[in-house]
Amino acid sequence: MTNPLRVLILPGWQNSGPAHWQSRWEALYGDTRVEQADWMTPRRGDWMARLDEVLLETETPALLVAHSLGCQLVAAWADHSQHTARVAGALLVAPPDTERPDMPPQLHNWKPIRRPRLPFASIAVVSTDDPYCSLERATEMTQAWGSRVVVAGPRGHLNGDSGLGDWPEGRELLDALRT
Repeated sequence: MTNPLRVLILPGWQNSGPAHWQSRWEALYGDTRVEQADWMTPRRGDWMARLDEVLLETETPALLVAHSLGCQLVAAWADHSQHTARVAGALLVAPPDTERPDMPPQLHNWKPIRRPRLPFASIAVVSTDDPYCSLERATEMTQAWGSRVVVAGPRGHLNGDSGLGDWPEGRELLDALRT
């Protein structure tokens, strides 16, 4: 029998609302949302420290489920933390291009994007028409992280407005990281 894994939900900027697949997974499967002190003016270092805190609460290894800025959190945290062995894998959905000149000023401290290879398995899901990151930039970024890239087609930012509902296809990708 495999060891149990806890699933940590890492929302992006402004958190994930009730229609977002992350919130639906939390309700359906009992996944744990990593709450941040400031969702509106996110500081990369604060978010990284919070992820470390949550990972150190228990010895149980985790799967990370990141959306948008949560993907940038995983990359920056993995490049810095001494606790990456506590992560069994990561599902990275719709990473934003925080180096774009038109990004909101609240996200200024999320550049440069960290690009070292992640020390755990990861699957990245990207859209062909994400308003926050071109397919080319998303592919370049996630390949640098060593992620298997899944192109979801024209699904926008893969959020509550994308019509994903409970997003069973995403859960299947997460389950693939369990093995």
